[in-house]
Amino acid sequence: MTRAKLATTALLFAALQPAAESAITSAQIIASAVSPSCISWRVSGICYWLFCTPWGCKVRTSVKVTHFIPEAVVSAYAQPGANPWKEMAFVSQTAGGLENGMYGVPAGGGNEELKAQGKRKTNLHFKYADAIGHPATSLIGGSISGYSCESAATPLNPYFLSTLDTLAWRSGIPESLYPEALVPGMREIGSQATANMWSNVYPRSGFVTQTDDDKAAAVVAQRVADIITRTGQPHVYQTLKGNPSPGYWPPGPVEENTGFKNHKWQRLSPQLSETCAVFPDGNFTAAVDGNEAFALWQPYSCCKRRGQTFLYSTDFGGES
Repeated sequence: MTRAKLATTALLFAALQPAAESAITSAQIIASAVSPSCISWRVSGICYWLFCTPWGCKVRTSVKVTHFIPEAVVSAYAQPGANPWKEMAFVSQTAGGLENGMYGVPAGGGNEELKAQGKRKTNLHFKYADAIGHPATSLIGGSISGYSCESAATPLNPYFLSTLDTLAWRSGIPESLYPEALVPGMREIGSQATANMWSNVYPRSGFVTQTDDDKAAAVVAQRVADIITRTGQPHVYQTLKGNPSPGYWPPGPVEENTGFKNHKWQRLSPQLSETCAVFPDGNFTAAVDGNEAFALWQPYSCCKRRGQTFLYSTDFGGES
C-alpha cells in the first residue's frame, strides 16, 4: 500500500471512531503546518553532479535547499484515550497494553503531590504519550521537486504508543540505571546553571517530577522524540529516521539543548502556536485537563539530481 493510500485509509477509519473530547483536529493541525517560521526554507548551497553521455562528461549543478518538515504529532495526556488530537484519540485505546495500576500509579495516570523535607513540595506527574505521523508531512516535504525535500515520516503512522510500551514507560527499566539518569548534568532539558532546568531526559518514562504540568508534558514529548529518532532503543516503537543518499541529507536524532540544530517544536494544544521553538521555551498555561500536543519538526537538506554521479556539495559558509 502506498503512503498516500495508507494515509487516506487511516483518516477514513479515524473519522468513523467515537473520539473523546479533544482540543485539536486534523484540519487544524494541517493548517498550522503552513508556518514560514517553522519551515525556515532557505537556499543553503550548491550540489555538483557528473553527467555523462556517449559524447563525453560534464559537471552540472543544482541548488541545495534546507528546510524543516513536520514529522510527528507527539501528545502527552493524563487519561487513557485522552489524546487531544481528536481523530487519533481512539488509537491508544484500541492498542491495549498492560494498564492495571502498575508501579503505584492508577491506570488513569495523572498527578500526585509529594511532600518532602517538611515544607517543600514537588509534583509527580504521569503522562501517557503517542507519537503519530504528522498529517501534513507529505504536503510540506517533497511538494516542489528540486526545492523541497522528501519526509522520512509517514502521515498518521503510529511511531510510539505508550500503552504498548507499558513496562518501560511505567517502570523506567532499564534506563533508570543508565549513566544519563544517574549523573547530574547529563541529558537535561535546560540547565541548573541558568536556573531553567525542566527535567532529565532519562529515564525516558511517563513519570516526571515537575511543579508545572505544562513543562511535564513538554518533557514527555521530548523523551518520546528522543526515542523514536534513534534505533535499537529498549522500548516498543517504530523508528522515524531517514536514510542519507546522494543529494539527500535527513536529520540526525533529536537532542536537547542544541538550539534548532536538529529539531524544533510547535505547540498545538492547548494553545495553537504559529511559530516554533525548542524546550525550554518559556512559561505557558497548562491544559486544564492535563492533555497537550506538540508537532515535531526536523531539518532536511536536498538537491535535485542532475547527473548519474553525485560529486560533492558546497554549503554557503563551508563544504560538505
